[in-house]
Amino acid sequence: MNPARTVNAITRLSSIDALRGLTVAAMLMVNSAGDWNHVYPWMEHAEWNGCTPADFIFPFFLLIVGVSLSLALGPKLESGAEPAQLARTVLLRAGRIVLLGIALHVIAWALLEGREFRLLGVLQRIGICFGFAGLLLVYVRSGIVQWTFFIIILLGYWVLLITGGNLQPDTNLADKIDSALLGRYAYLYDAASGKTHDPEGWLSTLPSLATVILGLRAGAWLRRGQTGRLAWAGISACAAGALWALILPLNKQLWTSSFVLWTGGFALLAIALAHYLVDLRGWPALGRSFGVNAIAAYAGSWITSCILAGSGAMAALYRVLFDVPLTPLAGPYFSSAAFAMVFTTLWWMLMKLFYRRGWRITI
Repeated sequence: MNPARTVNAITRLSSIDALRGLTVAAMLMVNSAGDWNHVYPWMEHAEWNGCTPADFIFPFFLLIVGVSLSLALGPKLESGAEPAQLARTVLLRAGRIVLLGIALHVIAWALLEGREFRLLGVLQRIGICFGFAGLLLVYVRSGIVQWTFFIIILLGYWVLLITGGNLQPDTNLADKIDSALLGRYAYLYDAASGKTHDPEGWLSTLPSLATVILGLRAGAWLRRGQTGRLAWAGISACAAGALWALILPLNKQLWTSSFVLWTGGFALLAIALAHYLVDLRGWPALGRSFGVNAIAAYAGSWITSCILAGSGAMAALYRVLFDVPLTPLAGPYFSSAAFAMVFTTLWWMLMKLFYRRGWRITI
C-alpha cells in the first residue's frame, strides 16, 4: 500500500484533530486562572518582546486552521469541484466565526462589570484568516505562488513596521492604525490620549494570515505523505525566525515576521511528530474529542466564565475550593493554576461525552 496515496485520500487526520484539541485545551488553561495576580510565568504571555510557552498557543491553532483547510478543500478541488461554490462555503463559515466572536464580546460586555465592548478578538482573527486563506487555496492552486504570498507578507510587514515608527507600545504602526480605526473598541483604550492597543488588531492580522498560509503548505505535504519535508521545514523556519529575531524581535502583540517563523517552525515540527505517532504508528489521538468541537468548546467556556464571573460565583468557588485549602499548602500560584486545570478538565470531559455520542457543533 502506498502511504502517500492513502493520506492523499483522507480529508481528516486524527493527529490534526488531536493537536487542535490540545491547543484549545491550552487556551482554556491560559485564559482561566483562578487569581490573575498569581499566574505562573509559563502561563502568561510575554509583556512585550519575547516568546513564552503561552505565546505558542494561538499561532499553533492558526497554522492548524491552514492545515485543515488544505485537507478539506484539496481533495474537492482535485476532484473538479466548482471553485465559486467552495469560495462561497469558505466565506460563509468565515463570517459565522467572526460573528460568533463579536457575540462573545457582547456577552462579556453585558455580564462583566467594567468590561467594555471589543470589536476584534481571537475568533474574529481566526475567521478573517480562514476566509482569506480559503480563497487563496481555492483560486491559487500553485504552491510556488502561495509561497510567494507568504514571503511578500512577511517582508512587507517588516518594511511597514520599521518605516511606520518604532516597535514600542503606542508608537508602533499597528497601534497607530488601531487607534484610528478601532478607538474605544480596542482591547486597551486610553480615553485621555485616544491611544489604543489590540493584540488582534487590524494590521497584525496580516502576518497572522501568513501563519495560516504556512499551514496550507503543511497540509499539502501531509496529503502527499511528505512528513520528512514537514520536519525539515519546521527546523528551517525555527532557525530563520531565531536569526530574524536578532533585528526584528519576537513579539506576539505585533505578530512580527520573526514570530511567524519561530512559532510556525515549532508548529510544523509538532504536526510532523503527531502525524508520525498517531496516523502512521497508531498512537492514541489524545485530545481528538476536544479538537472536533474546538470552537464550540472555546465559545462555551467563554460564556461559562462570563456567567460565573458576572454572578460572583467564580470568586466564591475559587476561594472555597482552591484558595482556602490549597494556598496554605502549595502557595497562591499553585491554587490559581489548579483552578485553571480543573476548569479545563471539566470541559475536556464534556467534549469527550459529545464525541462518544457523535455530537459535533459546526460553526
